[in-house]
Amino acid sequence: MIYPTRRAIVLMAAGAPVALLIGLISPGYWVVAGGWVALVLGLILLDAFIGPSRAGAELSLETPRAIGVAGQAPMTLRAAFERAAPPAAEFAVETNERLAASPERLTARFVDREAEVPAVLTPVRRGEGEIQTLWMRWRGPLGLVWKQVREAPGRRVAIIPNIQAVKDEAIRLFSREALFGLKTQLETGDGSEFHALRELVGGMDPRTIDWKQSARHTKLLAKEFRTERNHPVVFAIDCGRLMCDPLLGVPRIDRALNAALLLAYVSLKLGDRAGIYGFDAKPRIFSGVLSGAGAFPMLQRVAAGLDYSSEETNFTLGLTQLASALERRSLVVIFTDFADTTSAELMLENVARLMRKHLVLFVVLRDEELEGIARREPKEPDDISRAVTAAALLRERDLVTSRLRRLGAHIVDAPADRLGPALISAYLDLKKRELM
Repeated sequence: MIYPTRRAIVLMAAGAPVALLIGLISPGYWVVAGGWVALVLGLILLDAFIGPSRAGAELSLETPRAIGVAGQAPMTLRAAFERAAPPAAEFAVETNERLAASPERLTARFVDREAEVPAVLTPVRRGEGEIQTLWMRWRGPLGLVWKQVREAPGRRVAIIPNIQAVKDEAIRLFSREALFGLKTQLETGDGSEFHALRELVGGMDPRTIDWKQSARHTKLLAKEFRTERNHPVVFAIDCGRLMCDPLLGVPRIDRALNAALLLAYVSLKLGDRAGIYGFDAKPRIFSGVLSGAGAFPMLQRVAAGLDYSSEETNFTLGLTQLASALERRSLVVIFTDFADTTSAELMLENVARLMRKHLVLFVVLRDEELEGIARREPKEPDDISRAVTAAALLRERDLVTSRLRRLGAHIVDAPADRLGPALISAYLDLKKRELM
């Protein structure tokens, strides 16, 4: 695209009063106005032809694959010309609504026909950001025209939950547990998977003696066990309408994803496998069950793809599809929310069906705002009705939680800002008790 600059417009407009004045003084010289217009247009065309060509311009972009919510990441724009290059050029970036680029307009000078300009990407909300359009424009040698090139890179950037602070806290928690022997127990000495034979020493359980091997070697040998690894841990995350409501200013689904990714990080480090499954009115995404610490970035990108939804959750379809996708017994961590006992009936029925084969860890997001309303001293008549309603909702949540416990589900009930560490503690407890 080629279009006139402000200088060309001002130059064209500046000749109009002069031509009008000449026409008024001497009407026979009215052609001066047309001559002025033709002169300016000729200069504009000349400027368009003698400057660097648009065909020789190339734009490239360097961005991170993922950015954490509430964080920032650098982005680099590069431009190059095959032949002659302008002294300088202006750049602009267009993104989708989940991502913001700053500053809005960038200027860079060319050195050896190349230019590089840094920018900053700031996530607006979790999901999939996209660099939709790049623009570069430069003036002609006379400064009368802009030459502009436009590219649509379609570069996608995953906007993932920012779990660094919670991760650090969980690692500290995990380290404290290791001081009491948990880390050693997870390696050898406790468990049901055979590890090795060793000579019986004082303090060992006599029930671990292998009498057949002891007779063969003419000394008492005991079996040493280790806790099983490679357990599938699947996070079933409800993306429906209720999970998109804010809790202490943050959508419930984002808090669930923070905790899920945190536990995924720990479980992968301990040798287990992890997967993320999202559903609302229908199954949305399933990462599969991945293993190894290198799988964590993939889980982060999958988590970024779990979008906010306004649909009601279909527990029958969602949990049935998950059960059919799991080939072996797994720890299924369910993140969901419910309004009352009536809406929770289908959820309870399908959780019970899932528990016939799998171990279920059900996460309850404690609503401290609701608890505050129920406990607050009433000052007006409306406060009484709010407190009664809040207390009724809390009682119904307790009823559902009690029914889940009777079914055999393990419950994590923690404040929103402590959900991650509480979930890790429950997971480590299940491993120590060999329930997985």
